Amino acid sequence: MLDIAEELHRWVEQGRDFAVATVVAVGGSAPRLPGAALAVDADGTAIGSVSGGCVEGAVYELCRQALEDGDTVLERFGYSDDDAFAVGLTCGGVIDILVTPVRARDTARRAVLATALAAVADGQATAVARIVSGPAELVGGALLVRPDGSYEGGFGAHPELDRTVVGETVAQLDAGRTGTLEIGEQGSRCGAPLTVLVESSVPPPRMIVFGAIDFASALVRMGKFLGYRVTVCDARPVFATRTRFPDADEIVVDWPHRYLESTDVDARTVLCVLTHDAKFDVPLLRLALRLPVAYVGAMGSRRTHLDRNKRLREVGVTELELARLRSPIGLDLGARTPEETALSIASEIVANRRGGSGSSLTGAHTPIHHDPNSVPARRIGSVA
Repeated sequence: MLDIAEELHRWVEQGRDFAVATVVAVGGSAPRLPGAALAVDADGTAIGSVSGGCVEGAVYELCRQALEDGDTVLERFGYSDDDAFAVGLTCGGVIDILVTPVRARDTARRAVLATALAAVADGQATAVARIVSGPAELVGGALLVRPDGSYEGGFGAHPELDRTVVGETVAQLDAGRTGTLEIGEQGSRCGAPLTVLVESSVPPPRMIVFGAIDFASALVRMGKFLGYRVTVCDARPVFATRTRFPDADEIVVDWPHRYLESTDVDARTVLCVLTHDAKFDVPLLRLALRLPVAYVGAMGSRRTHLDRNKRLREVGVTELELARLRSPIGLDLGARTPEETALSIASEIVANRRGGSGSSLTGAHTPIHHDPNSVPARRIGSVA
C-alpha cells in the first residue's frame, strides 16, 4: 500500500472512499513483491498494480465488492494447470492479496492509514502493521509505527499484542523490509496465531557517484530511474556543475574521501568510483571498503585495476576488504557508450542487491526472482 502512498494521500485529502488490495505473500515466480498495491475508489478509478496485469481485473472487482460490503478479504491467486485462461498468474507463481476497505465510516482504520500515507508522502520513514489473518474482530486492524517506536492506532484486544507488534515492526522498519510475521493472539509466541503484514517505507537509498565525467552523467540518469537519491562528487569545480548533471539530487565539490568521511551512508548505499585516478581512488576506496554499504565499484581497465589493488594493499587494505570491490565495475555487456556503460553498472548493482548471477535467463533453470525479502505464501481465508 505504501508504494502508492502519494496518490492515496491525495484521495484521503479529497475525502474519497476507496479499497486497497495489497500483496501479502508470494510464492514461486510471482511478478510483484509483498507490499505492492492496487486501489480502487468509489467512482471506479484504479491506481497501482498487484500482478503486472495477470489478475488485475479480478482484484479490481474484489475492491469494488469490499467498498460495497465493508469486508476485509484475503484471497489467493495462482496458476491453473487445468485452464490457462482462468483467473491466475500465468507466470506460474502464487500471491496472497489482502483487500481492505478504507471508508469514511471506518473511522479508526482510516485515521491510522491517513496519518501513515501523509508521513510517507512527506518522505518520513514509516511502517504500517495490519492483521491479515486471525480472529474476525482483529483482521484489518492497523498500527502506524515510527522508527523511534512511537505509534498510532491499535488492535483493541490485548495491550501486549500492540507492544509486540510495535517491537517487531520497528525492527522491520530499521531494515527497510516488508513481509509477514506470525504472532500469538495475545502478543506472545504461543496461543492462536495471527499473521501480521508489515509494510515499511524508508527514504530512497543513496547512490554516490565519484568523478564528474561523461559516464557519470549517464549513470546519474540510470540511478534516478532505479529510485536512488543520487549525489555526484568531484574535487574539480569546473566539472561538478548543475549544467553537466541536471538530474542529480546533489552535487558536491570536495575531495571524494573527505566527502565520504562526512556524509551519511547505510547498508543500502551504493558507491560508484569513476575517477580512475590514483590520487582520488586510493584514499577513497581505502575508506569505502571499510564502510557497511551495499556496493563499492570502481571504473578502470584491468591494468588500472591491478595497479590500484597494489596501491590499496600498500596503504593497509586487507584481502578480505579488497574482495568487496567490484572492479572493473559493471557486468560484461560489451558496453562502449556512456549509456551502455551505465546500464552495465546498474545491472551489476541490481544483481548484487537481488542475488542474481548476471547470466542469461535463456536456457537457465534457476529462479527468475531472487529477492531475499520474498516470503512463502501463508494460509488464506475471508473474514467479515
